[in-house]
Amino acid sequence: MYVNEVLKSIFSRRSIRKYSGQPISDEMVRDLLKAGMSAPSAHNQRPWHFVVIKNRDTLNQITRFHPYSSMLKEAALAILVCGDKKLFKTEIYWDQDCAAATENILLAAHGLGLGAVWLGIYPKEVLVKSMLKLVGAPDGIMPFSLISLGYPAEEQAAGDRFDEKRVHLDQW
Repeated sequence: MYVNEVLKSIFSRRSIRKYSGQPISDEMVRDLLKAGMSAPSAHNQRPWHFVVIKNRDTLNQITRFHPYSSMLKEAALAILVCGDKKLFKTEIYWDQDCAAATENILLAAHGLGLGAVWLGIYPKEVLVKSMLKLVGAPDGIMPFSLISLGYPAEEQAAGDRFDEKRVHLDQW
């Protein structure tokens, strides 16, 4: 297929929801966070903060209010990606910055042999408020996404998602 490792990684990454239970090293977590912080950011505002959640009770509590988070019961950890209003140079684009950071973490996880899945938080008010309370975030913090992480206990086949019908040249 492709010799380019970056494209190979992008095309083969899939959401993984079953994990082996093996812990993830602190060095790998640091690499994941570095990848998130290497994301592009509008006006270079880098409005993000990351909460690494390893506590089993905390992970299980999330499954009580987030309807799509059952995989957290097996996850080694989760990373909550948040925007910090004090770091906004502009009121817009913070969510795009956090989305880019989230995708970088997902790709880094895949490259490290980890499984991961993106769980949406923002803009669902009940999820935002529940996460704020659970992690004790200060005023001005906006939870954006939660990434469930672990060593895969399942494989998801790569599929070709390219759809020529969704490509428009110069005009619609």
